[in-house]
Amino acid sequence: MLSLIRFYQALELFRTMYKLKIIIASTRPGRKGPSIAGWVFKTALTYTEFQTELVDLAVINLPFLDEPNHPRFKKYEKQHTKEWSALIDATDAFIIVTPEYNYGFPAPLKNAIDFLFQEWQYKPVAFVSYGGIAGGTRSVQMLKQVVTSLKMMPMMEAVHIPFFIKHFNGEGAFIPDEVMNKNLDDMLKELLKWTEAMKSLRVKHKQVTG
Repeated sequence: MLSLIRFYQALELFRTMYKLKIIIASTRPGRKGPSIAGWVFKTALTYTEFQTELVDLAVINLPFLDEPNHPRFKKYEKQHTKEWSALIDATDAFIIVTPEYNYGFPAPLKNAIDFLFQEWQYKPVAFVSYGGIAGGTRSVQMLKQVVTSLKMMPMMEAVHIPFFIKHFNGEGAFIPDEVMNKNLDDMLKELLKWTEAMKSLRVKHKQVTG
């Protein structure tokens, strides 16, 4: 009987957990994004309020936007769009792990965002960026303009990694320093606050849009 009670308690906890997706933005061969995202993922797992999942755009492998209807109507014809829509729609919060390419963020990320509209709305989003001297900050600045147009809430707290290649060891593993670890922890705490605060908005939005 006690084991059954614990099972239902665990089930209820699972149901009330917020779904967090960590999106790996880079898709190119030889990319370092998965290693950095792995560190973010392991840290996020310590936050039991989140049900955390990695989403690799290289694995999702969306084509260039090929839907004939505007995404705000959610009248998708392609199976890959329907699957992407379901994945994002079921999510409560996001962390985007992105490099900086020529003062901006990767094209596959913009393409993935543009496939959808309603599914992104009223959800908080945080950023982990990496690059050269600027640490990917310019890509994040551009991203904030995009996500706010989708009624998302970008976090001020972020992790920016300058000269990121210096933080990889001889085996190719990413080794964060104390400042990065602290910044990530601060970012996750803030993301959780906004995820909780925006829950009622997400619920009402889903009731309207289906």
